[in-house]
Amino acid sequence: MQVLFVVLALGGLVATVWLWPRLSGPSWRSIAARVGVLVADQTLLLLAVAVVINAYFGFFGSWGDLLGTNAADAPAITAGTAGMAGTAAGGAGLVRVLGSRPVEVTRPKAGLPAGRLEQVTITGARTGLSSPAYVYLPPQYFDKKYAGRRFPVILGLTGYPGDAENLVTRLDLPTLTATSILAHEIGPTVLVLMRPTVAPPRDTECVDVPGGPQVETYFTSDVPHAMAAAFRVGTEAANWGILGGSTGGYCALKLTMRHPEAFSAAVSLSGYFHALMDMTTGDLFGGNRRLQDENDLMWRLANLPAPPVSVLVTSSRQGESNYQATEQFLAAVKPPMRASSLILPSGGHNFATWNRELPQALPWLAQQLHAPAQPPSPPASTEGPRRLAREAPLRLARRPRPGHHAPRHKVAKKR
Repeated sequence: MQVLFVVLALGGLVATVWLWPRLSGPSWRSIAARVGVLVADQTLLLLAVAVVINAYFGFFGSWGDLLGTNAADAPAITAGTAGMAGTAAGGAGLVRVLGSRPVEVTRPKAGLPAGRLEQVTITGARTGLSSPAYVYLPPQYFDKKYAGRRFPVILGLTGYPGDAENLVTRLDLPTLTATSILAHEIGPTVLVLMRPTVAPPRDTECVDVPGGPQVETYFTSDVPHAMAAAFRVGTEAANWGILGGSTGGYCALKLTMRHPEAFSAAVSLSGYFHALMDMTTGDLFGGNRRLQDENDLMWRLANLPAPPVSVLVTSSRQGESNYQATEQFLAAVKPPMRASSLILPSGGHNFATWNRELPQALPWLAQQLHAPAQPPSPPASTEGPRRLAREAPLRLARRPRPGHHAPRHKVAKKR
């Protein structure tokens, strides 16, 4: 397609050279014709540049994608065969709340409370890095019946350079999560919405840069620690998952595969599989080839033991440059790692495509997570308040009940 538009633009310039002497008369028709030729040349040139840029960055995969006519639902997720304005309370100054507002939903049950969205900054105790974020708290977080409970967490990441606000305004993740919770598609889940660019304007590809920003440590250690100190969220890997698009998708896969002690599941929307290096990243590895290899997901699958995590990767047969790489990644996964895929017939590297994928991808991720184990309630006693008060410490020391595990999202068998 881009070749056709480039040829048309060049053809228009050649035609202009041939026509121009013939349109040099003083009549109004000649003047109008010259203006028309110039307008046509400029239009063809702009279209050719736009098509080439779109082909390079993959913003739109088809005319239907550009015009918003690709409204058909995404296909089913395919399971792989390689194994199935202050400081938040208790945050110790690590999470600073800048604002708060209710989340509203129009379906499936209008009028019900849908939770709150907190605008915050999260500071890392280990790295000293600080980044803006949004925290979505489900309605159950404020319900007295859940007063002593902790919740599973999904960390959402934008692409580069990105803005955490895009996850709210363009992907509408808080509303989608609230709607899924109210529809009982997923259990109560907290969202932490951020951008991977925590040392702007540098694109660190979520790497602990030698002598530079320790972004990997920030996301795998600092953010979970700060969230657990400020909010009632789980602290085990089984309680945490990551979802991201583009650069955020690469970060989601990499952080989960490299740190199964921190995250148990990931969704990569149009992500890639090795760190990109260009003028925006600089030298990410300080000449350390081993470190570079360890941040290459295909190298890890070929040379290191597979981690016990679950991942979902998305792409499009038409319009996404990562389609072949995604197929290769899926083929390389081996147990105990589990990989599923969501492949669209057509879709570009953009929010419109990701909005088509999220209604399946978000519930899939939430259903991989376990709710944190909850402390048991003291059993009722017929021996009076005094006896119960004396024995309560002993009873509270008993082994806690296992946490609830939401049912898995049904997936289609691999074609």
